[in-house]
Amino acid sequence: MSLQACADLVARGDPDRFRATMAAPVAARRVLFPLYAFNIEVSRAPWVTDEPLIAEMRLQFWRDVVEELAAGKPPRAHEVALPLADAIPPDVAGALDPLVTARQWDIYREPFEDRAAFDAYIADTAGRLALVAGRALGAPEGAAALLEDAGWAMGLAGFLRAIPALEAAGRVPLVEGTPEAVAALAGEGLARLARARAGRGRVPRAAAPALFLAGQAEAVLKAAQAAPRRVAEGRLPEPGLRARLGLAQAALTGRW
Repeated sequence: MSLQACADLVARGDPDRFRATMAAPVAARRVLFPLYAFNIEVSRAPWVTDEPLIAEMRLQFWRDVVEELAAGKPPRAHEVALPLADAIPPDVAGALDPLVTARQWDIYREPFEDRAAFDAYIADTAGRLALVAGRALGAPEGAAALLEDAGWAMGLAGFLRAIPALEAAGRVPLVEGTPEAVAALAGEGLARLARARAGRGRVPRAAAPALFLAGQAEAVLKAAQAAPRRVAEGRLPEPGLRARLGLAQAALTGRW
């Protein structure tokens, strides 16, 4: 029932990752649904209250969960924490701590200090999520940089799609929002994705579902690079038939 609760949470809160996970084998779903449900719980913690202290307490709860999982302690009686403990090995779980810490930026309204801070935010959120997903599915430690690069590209694509909503909520999401800067940022995402794909052979097929959204991210980043004004206008590509076909192909071939 806890696994089903995680799947339901992902279906509601992260439809892209839900579709990607449903394209994966059943064994991978048992890992990815709890992990992605955890990510949703963490990512929404800063947004469910206007009180920074309460938001900090919500994030601390998940930091404590991660610390306990990494120490091999019995999981808390929570519908996400319980299946997460079964899905993520203790030696991998500790890598989730920066993901929780990074979400403190979402609590407050200050802009990123500089481009390095922005890059670190994407790396510590989406990059870490891809790293932990891949490692939990059997990717070797030597593939960590590859997983993080692909995760960074996927995370950037999602972040660019969220720009209008972030601005509407009073955030300053980009260090520099000129068309030239946005195009260059999208180009960096494409470069990281290409670098990850160059080492694709180091990721076993069982771990490929962690990266099934790479094709969808590529389409978004290419659109942002070619017409950067589409980012602020909220006109980046939304998943459609082509994205579903891409997931089907990734599931069939293991290539992302």
